[in-house]
Amino acid sequence: MRISLGGGGTDISPYIEERGGVVINITIDKYTYASLKPRIGERINIKSLDYKIDLSFGIDEGVTYNGQLDLVKATIKLMQIRQGFDLTLRSDAPPGAGLGASSTLTTTMVGAFNHWQNKNLTEYDLADLAYHIERNEVGIKGGKQDQYASVFGGVNFIEFYSDRTIVNPLRIKQDILNELEYRMVLCYTGRSRLSSDIIEDQVSNYINNIQDTKQALDETKTLAIEIKNALVLGQVDEVGYLLDEGWKIKKRFSTKITSPVVDELYEVAKANGATGGKLLGAGGGGHILIICNESKRHNVVEALQKAGAQITPFSFVYTGLQSWKVHDKE
Repeated sequence: MRISLGGGGTDISPYIEERGGVVINITIDKYTYASLKPRIGERINIKSLDYKIDLSFGIDEGVTYNGQLDLVKATIKLMQIRQGFDLTLRSDAPPGAGLGASSTLTTTMVGAFNHWQNKNLTEYDLADLAYHIERNEVGIKGGKQDQYASVFGGVNFIEFYSDRTIVNPLRIKQDILNELEYRMVLCYTGRSRLSSDIIEDQVSNYINNIQDTKQALDETKTLAIEIKNALVLGQVDEVGYLLDEGWKIKKRFSTKITSPVVDELYEVAKANGATGGKLLGAGGGGHILIICNESKRHNVVEALQKAGAQITPFSFVYTGLQSWKVHDKE
């Protein structure tokens, strides 16, 4: 999964097609897992440990999108799987956490089927297919960054255009990344959110030519570039201040972006030594990312916990989608 530092919201249609979007994000050690075991025959058995759902159906049975593991059904359909299998799915983060879990899970399934069926899809193919499955086939509203972050992994500055996506891995000194990771606090609000509703409101504002929303998206894109430059130059303090500015801008996308709980936790963090931060994902709940003054991190953590937030430990990771084969003895 990933934390997004800047540009989120500019990776959503029709902004991409009309103005081009950019994001900067970093993958972290929160994962989704798909364990696939081929079986004889045409029966498909799916177990979701997070949703506590078991499904079983034949390959030739029609696909019905009814809210039960629709992303799994769509992946099987579009990847044209014609052999039975057992599939177990699990995630390190709850749904609606703002870390891109659903997109990462779709990417994970695409990677597993690609490996099993020897389809030889490239990294760009995998990410694009995962995006198509989630956004077009199933119709879940959302952006494009999560699929690419999950496939490529690491610290990336990603550009989105109407006809292409370009992933630019950033070469940042390890000591800068270590310091950035140390200063960050990932805070779970305790509330999940339905991102598609918030994104739909943002898109509606953009299509209806609400000037404040359009201007906020443009400013967010510019800010993502500034955050990228600050990181490359090793200006960790500046990253915190830019995140604070970006959070103010993001709240202009839609009235649904924030909530009293989120605002209160953010103000608690700022009052105890945070230089900046932002709500991850589309908004409404999930995780807040905080960057602290290096000498005040412990104060921020204690204050957030007293305010009722949960601190989620994490580390940066620099590898993306991985798949492998295991030969177990029966």
